Amino acid sequence: MFKIGEFSKLTQVSIRMLRYYDETGLLKPARIDNDSGYRYYSVEQISLLHKIIFLRDTGFTVAEIALAIGNWEDSFITKQLRVKQEKIASEIRKEQEKLKKIKIALRDIHDEKMAVHCNVTLKSVPSYRVLSLRRIIPDYFGEGALWSEITRYIEAEGLAIPQNSKTFAVYHDNDFKERNVDVEVCVVVDEDLHKISNGFTFRETEQIDSMACALVDGPYENIGSAFLALARWLHSHDQYRMDGLNRQICHKGPWNEENAECYLTEIQIPVVKKQI
Repeated sequence: MFKIGEFSKLTQVSIRMLRYYDETGLLKPARIDNDSGYRYYSVEQISLLHKIIFLRDTGFTVAEIALAIGNWEDSFITKQLRVKQEKIASEIRKEQEKLKKIKIALRDIHDEKMAVHCNVTLKSVPSYRVLSLRRIIPDYFGEGALWSEITRYIEAEGLAIPQNSKTFAVYHDNDFKERNVDVEVCVVVDEDLHKISNGFTFRETEQIDSMACALVDGPYENIGSAFLALARWLHSHDQYRMDGLNRQICHKGPWNEENAECYLTEIQIPVVKKQI
């Protein structure tokens, strides 16, 4: 048996932490002297302490550590570690997005600007015959999975789609949503498609007589600047109001451009003149 100070030296864990693990029930002393109140630990407890420290350092809470320690067998702990791995990976992705935003802000401050400037044009958009796929997806970053799915369908069905066919996304929510967004991806086709299945649709999009459009260069993080430009355009052209579903066209993206700084994205918002 080792006194708490001896056990602390041998395990390189502070007395304060050992007492904390005692209070939380994760690692009780093997014995407490009734007369002196001294805590004693056994050599067998070192391996348990190492498990606790490992789980703590990988982000497990006290409750999660207690659950894992109480069910320490290969299949259970493997499942718990994989769940924690995915959670950490998700948090890393979120932190990386924050770093990207900070990097952009620092760049803009250095360039004495806080937004990417982009011009707004007003144009008419004709009706298109499209092959489309509409899904509720977790968030806007999940749109790429829809494009992959519709591409696989076109290839599997051997559909004759022009090589440089127009593609665009339609956002069916009336407002911005952080989760469970309603997105439709569209590929313009030359011929009528009668045999459509598995959730795919052949339809004609509506003609838009007045579409306010903003082009923005660079990575997708810059897209907010396009919406800012559209907001300013609507403010200065107050004879118009928004009317209809937003569209987005990625003229240059990861499929045809390696450098994200060279991406080219177009945001489209239907508008109509206000009634006087």
